[in-house]
Amino acid sequence: MVRRREFDEENALEAAMVRFWEKGYEAVSLTDLTAAMGIQRPSLYAAFGDKKELFEAALRRYTTLHASRIRTGLQNASSAKEAFRALFEGIVRDEYEGNANRGCFCINTMVELAPHDEKFEVLTREHQMYLAALFQETIERGQRSGELDPASDARALARALVVSLIGLTVLLKSRPERAFAEQSAAVTLSLLK
Repeated sequence: MVRRREFDEENALEAAMVRFWEKGYEAVSLTDLTAAMGIQRPSLYAAFGDKKELFEAALRRYTTLHASRIRTGLQNASSAKEAFRALFEGIVRDEYEGNANRGCFCINTMVELAPHDEKFEVLTREHQMYLAALFQETIERGQRSGELDPASDARALARALVVSLIGLTVLLKSRPERAFAEQSAAVTLSLLK
């Protein structure tokens, strides 16, 4: 007979995601993880596999939540320009007015693991391409409404905005002067003509 789990897997995965997000893959020990998750090692292994499998599950959870939040923000904005302005300015604002200097978990993974782990290279690239598709949809909506130049290459512009978003997020990890980050975001937004 299979024993019923005595902990909430979703809560445990959320706790692991936060711990990995705060410290990265290499810096988190199994002791850190089990303490944060409120479980013992055998339970971690039974529910999630090894540390790498747990990290992958946490990353997948994050990218799903992150993509959903961005998609909702882009779709609910009054215009395409407003959608991107809210996104980029929100990233800067959250960094300087929030409590944690964690950046984006997916981008952190892209920097830490993707260069030498094919699985995480693929997972982070998939997230980048999904964001590019969301951005392209938003740009095309702006082109159809007449807000954005219909002659612009929506796909290329979307990809440039993803690169800018990633660069800004990585830059913010070093806590530059806020005006530097705000000006960088403003110049990026000026691409939307």
